[in-house]
Amino acid sequence: MSENPSPLSDAEQTKNPAPVGRRGMRRLMPMLGLGNLAVYAFYLGIGAVLLPLQVQALTPGDEQAAVANLGVVSGIAAVFGTVFNPIGGALSDRTRSRWGRRNPWILGGAVAGFLLVFVLGYADSLLMTVIGWCLAQGAMNLHQAALTAVIPDRVPLGRRGTAAAFMGVALSLAGVVGTGLASLFTARLPIGYILLGGLVVAVAVLLTSLTHDPRGDEVPERSATAPAGPAAALGRFLSALGHRDFALVFVGRALLFLGYFLILGFQLYIFDYFIALPEGMEPAAAVTVFTMVTAVGTIAVTAIGGPLSDRLDRRRLFALISGTVSALAMLIPYFAPTWTGMLVFAIVNGGAFGCFMAVDTALATLVLPDDADAARDMGVLNIAAAGPQIIAPFIASAIILHLGGYGSLFLVGSAVGLLGALALVFVRGVR
Repeated sequence: MSENPSPLSDAEQTKNPAPVGRRGMRRLMPMLGLGNLAVYAFYLGIGAVLLPLQVQALTPGDEQAAVANLGVVSGIAAVFGTVFNPIGGALSDRTRSRWGRRNPWILGGAVAGFLLVFVLGYADSLLMTVIGWCLAQGAMNLHQAALTAVIPDRVPLGRRGTAAAFMGVALSLAGVVGTGLASLFTARLPIGYILLGGLVVAVAVLLTSLTHDPRGDEVPERSATAPAGPAAALGRFLSALGHRDFALVFVGRALLFLGYFLILGFQLYIFDYFIALPEGMEPAAAVTVFTMVTAVGTIAVTAIGGPLSDRLDRRRLFALISGTVSALAMLIPYFAPTWTGMLVFAIVNGGAFGCFMAVDTALATLVLPDDADAARDMGVLNIAAAGPQIIAPFIASAIILHLGGYGSLFLVGSAVGLLGALALVFVRGVR
């Protein structure tokens, strides 16, 4: 795709996904949904419930130490995710095997992630927790980079909003599945880790068995020569950021995800220390209910928004509106720090952010500079999702401890999200 593609129609911006066929597409769409459900159930179940409880158990009776330690553990581990995602994408771009170029990484990353969280569940120190979660993040991002590249590889332009909607709905269900499973094992954390890792492996086996991954002779040709040396390699690695629309989508995604993860990573503590819960409700149970209500909003909006963005050929507009609504929704708990306020926030933000996730994924595939490097460039774009996970825990813990507490967290999240939505206004090549 050129740097400034024609604004007349996204469908006119030619991409060449490998032919899948109608029957293959009927299999591929739900498998993409299941694949993303498993990945995000893994991340959300561990990140929102298991890991905070594990850190809390290692720093008993000290709220400030638990908040600070969770920020450190989550932030350091997210560095590994950020680094491994584009690396995994570049490796899968260059893989040529009888099983395709994505499937080996989808399955291999899932198995490695499972083995690592198995060990993480038995970590008995902060150091071992950091090491285990870092390595698990790295493995899962190798898996996720290849999974994300399936859309530009195999889905035609006119179906990408629909495919992304499957992924968006899966994200909302992932929260229910992940936090639901995790909350069942708050007293037996290793079992929770094993179940979430096993879910990723099971879905990876299904996806790689039931869908066709293009072989080496079915994928775009690569350039015969390329500049040598570390500087040139890094330049090629990040070259997509030199394309204006790609860079704007990157910035918009990064800021919206930063606002979102400021809240997400501290849900358990928000319910424990900030929100007035109904009598008898435990914070872990509140996280599960909150996630289920979020899922209702997400499914209701995303199931309509993704296909409608295909029909109207308006991915940027849908991403802009949904991103703005998501950011504004973060003000609700600030003004109403109650259980009811959080439920209203869950519905509004769930629908808006879920729709943004779905349409933004389709939008991202339309600003990729080069089909031959689709997974690498999607991996670079995924830094915009993983990068905020690095800095969000540090920023959030600093805000909670020094800049006004949990209420200020929602204010900052809203402001950052609005800046992200604003960046999408300036995307020119996609409507």
